[in-house]
Amino acid sequence: MASPRLLGVDILRSQKKGDIMEFRKNQAIYLQIADLIRTNILTGLWLEGDRITSVREMAAQIEVNPNTVMRAYALLQAEDILSNKRGIGFFVISGAAGRIKKHKKDTFIKGELKPFFKKMELLDIDMEELKRLYESLMNKNDQHD
Repeated sequence: MASPRLLGVDILRSQKKGDIMEFRKNQAIYLQIADLIRTNILTGLWLEGDRITSVREMAAQIEVNPNTVMRAYALLQAEDILSNKRGIGFFVISGAAGRIKKHKKDTFIKGELKPFFKKMELLDIDMEELKRLYESLMNKNDQHD
């Protein structure tokens, strides 16, 4: 196995440089931090085996209490996303991206897709129209990305 990459204080690469994480009021901060870490793993910013930013560095960068960051890391350990090598740091576990994707997909299907399909039915939008709308919107997004 190749030596793990060390991810320094640049944990918010998905954010604009210099921006501090903006927290939403409707969700606990540690859950938002955990979601940011999951997103960084899913997008490939953090790879399996990578050592991630220390609790103290993360807390300083996003201006929260280290206990809040530790709570997020502990949650991700319980989900088999991160592992802690005592005295060395936290690492992304092999297969973490697949577990994250499966969980997010299940949550999306149960929480958002069913109400979406009910609304489609209410508005008489059939699958062909949905397909055309999808293609139209995705083509517009591709042109602006």
